[in-house]
Amino acid sequence: MRLLSTKATCNSHGQDSSYFLGWQEYEKNPYDEVHNPKGIIQMGLAENQLSFDLLESWLEKNPDVAGFKRDGKSIFRELGLFQDYHGLPSFKKALVDFMAEIRGNKVTFDPNHIVLTAGATSANETLMFCLAEQGEAFLLPTPYYPGFDRDLKWRTGAEIVPIQCRSSNNFQITEPALREAYEEARKRNLRVKGVLVTNPSNPLGTTMSRSELNLLVDFIKEKNNMHLISDEIYSGTVFSSPGFVSVMEILKERNDVADEVWDRVHVVYSLSKDLGLPGFRVGAIYSENDTVVAAATKMSSFGLVSSQTQYLLSAMLGDKKFRRNYTAENQRRLKRRHRMLVSGLQKAGISCLESNAGLFCWVDMRHLLHSNTFEAEMELWKKIVYKVGLNISPGSSCHCTEPGWFRVCFANMSEDTLGLAMKRFKAFVAESTCTQRTSPLFSNKRKSLTKWVFRLSSRDHHREQEER
Repeated sequence: MRLLSTKATCNSHGQDSSYFLGWQEYEKNPYDEVHNPKGIIQMGLAENQLSFDLLESWLEKNPDVAGFKRDGKSIFRELGLFQDYHGLPSFKKALVDFMAEIRGNKVTFDPNHIVLTAGATSANETLMFCLAEQGEAFLLPTPYYPGFDRDLKWRTGAEIVPIQCRSSNNFQITEPALREAYEEARKRNLRVKGVLVTNPSNPLGTTMSRSELNLLVDFIKEKNNMHLISDEIYSGTVFSSPGFVSVMEILKERNDVADEVWDRVHVVYSLSKDLGLPGFRVGAIYSENDTVVAAATKMSSFGLVSSQTQYLLSAMLGDKKFRRNYTAENQRRLKRRHRMLVSGLQKAGISCLESNAGLFCWVDMRHLLHSNTFEAEMELWKKIVYKVGLNISPGSSCHCTEPGWFRVCFANMSEDTLGLAMKRFKAFVAESTCTQRTSPLFSNKRKSLTKWVFRLSSRDHHREQEER
């Protein structure tokens, strides 16, 4: 008899991905300007720390809200007692207004069709429970957020089949790639229940075009038994053209009001990125499908947003002047920080995919590989983590089909720290180039790797081969 369940002892969580192990290495030796100036700089965490001062300033000007008071009287007891898991109406109204504003008020959202969850992680998993049975599949374009292997699969038993996107067209989704993924799933005897995309993309930092979104809507409409999930948690981070286009805007433009495809398109949102509050654990599902909303609402009892959090944020987001100023200033700061990263990498001889959103860049280091393999990518990643002192995310952890791409974050540190990171990059590339000319450092002879790094490269590469 087993002492523990299969779920407790299985190794399908994804925690041993290089994406997460890079964090572990950082935590062992974190950079600190004073106490550990040679430590590892965390560039693998998509966290927005650029506009905390704006949030703190609002709290200082609104002490009653922060003190859980209404009209000068404490409502702590009211908030501390049991609350209906449908959520506070005032917060749901403020949240949908904020979502509409980010989308230029080109679309509106009904608060009765929104389900609150403890972050986007919970929202995506809840949708998997609502839409797919164990062993059924969703198609995801590559590269994709490594956490989806955990969020979508681990507890639900759902499968992911990659839509193989490539650098030749800036990793955009094409119809042949979409249909190839669908056929691949059928070869594996997997029933495809839908497509999930992140828009703006994590890790690319790009917004999806109208043609891509229409392609996806046409695809699920053609199949008539499939869903489309649009994870739009970075929608408020778009800092330059082209602007953000939500899948809801596409549905409205198509003017298919009576079309049942509306019931099969679902949006995931969160305040973790746009408002920079991942610790508050505020996520949401928006769907026009009444059955999905009802089921997701029941499931949300396993991951509620606290009443205190909802009360505070309903007041903050209900302040229209504040939220408009915050969004505009936050986007301005993101644009400046993005420019710093791209410029710094260019000076080091490294280019990036052109991007207009997010808290990171998709960085091309293929020219630094000693061979066009994922093993070489992992060797380069090891050098950057241990020798250069920068934790970045290798493309293989994002299921990229081409070795040598990396996700590099820029919004979770000070400008001085980012400047230091760029100096480290530049010195590393210069040394690598010099060494390459004078020694076989970058020859095809494989350098010895630590056991866990070699295990990672082999596991990630073999898993990619099995999924193709």
